[in-house]
Amino acid sequence: MEIGVSTFVETTPDVQTGEVISHAVRLREVVEEIVLADQVGLDVFGVGEHHREDFAASNPVVVLAAAASQTKRIRLTSAVTVLSSADPVRVFQDFATLDGISNGRAEIMAGRGSFIESFPLFGYDLNDYNELFEEKLELLLKIRESEKVTWKGGHRPAIHNLGVYPRPVQNPLPVWIGSGGNSESVVRAGILGLPLVLAIIGGSPLQFEPLVQLYKKAAAHAGHDVSKLPVASHSHGFIAEETQVAADKFFPSTQAVMNKLGRERGWGAYTRSSFDAARRFEGALYVGDSNTVAEKIIHLRKNVGITRFMLHVPVGTMPHEDVMKAIELLGKEVAPKVRKEVARWEAEGK
Repeated sequence: MEIGVSTFVETTPDVQTGEVISHAVRLREVVEEIVLADQVGLDVFGVGEHHREDFAASNPVVVLAAAASQTKRIRLTSAVTVLSSADPVRVFQDFATLDGISNGRAEIMAGRGSFIESFPLFGYDLNDYNELFEEKLELLLKIRESEKVTWKGGHRPAIHNLGVYPRPVQNPLPVWIGSGGNSESVVRAGILGLPLVLAIIGGSPLQFEPLVQLYKKAAAHAGHDVSKLPVASHSHGFIAEETQVAADKFFPSTQAVMNKLGRERGWGAYTRSSFDAARRFEGALYVGDSNTVAEKIIHLRKNVGITRFMLHVPVGTMPHEDVMKAIELLGKEVAPKVRKEVARWEAEGK
């Protein structure tokens, strides 16, 4: 069972003061968070890609590379790379470079993206949203398979027997598929035999169990060894010494972000009652003390089949020292408890 962290590197206004941290400061903070995550024994750190004012990381691989030479063990991944509006050749080159710098710890998490700012920015038509992803994923996997590439598609110039360099340390370079719970994307990942990441950020996590089974069924039908295909979750959460303290610290920035996105997307208001409901045992928020969060992760593993858990922290701008403390608790207290219980459970034959 792998335990890690994901972040979107938000630079939203401080809910108390209204001040906005600079992109530069927040980027340097994230590098510190990755280094700490490595030091406390976490398995993976993911950085999301966005192209708007309230997020600082438009190029996650650069952030991850900044941390690569300061870390020893932790795996470094995008969360996600918006492949639909990117060039697969450059994506592969960037992450192969990261793989070299980190000596084989890079991963690509490819997704279509729930934010659409990158499409007009890079000159893509949203009407081609699905087609772009399918075509570019095909090219990315072809580059991964072979040093020399010949390929032709509808949205990018063809490639005729050209080499793509550098080549990564890992063969193959890991490519995960990020999904918000769309059955089509889950089936696609299964057919291709690619690891799956589910964004479990609302409702009951147990509702995702049928999707995991659908993924495994598609993979098995395509001839892949299901036992070798990990399934990850990316879920909002926060850890403090006491559960009530964790909830009170995490709610204000979470509410501010969710309400801003809600106004953009037509959601209803995000209230304290909805927040508290989501942090109940069957809810999708992993907020509380170390024991509370560990028990929820164990429950997710046993009932949904998740083999990698990524705590998404912070949501919105929070004090850097609070985020660092949450990462420390995740690595030193939550992860050991989860790993021990999962190992015991598996030894007993589940």
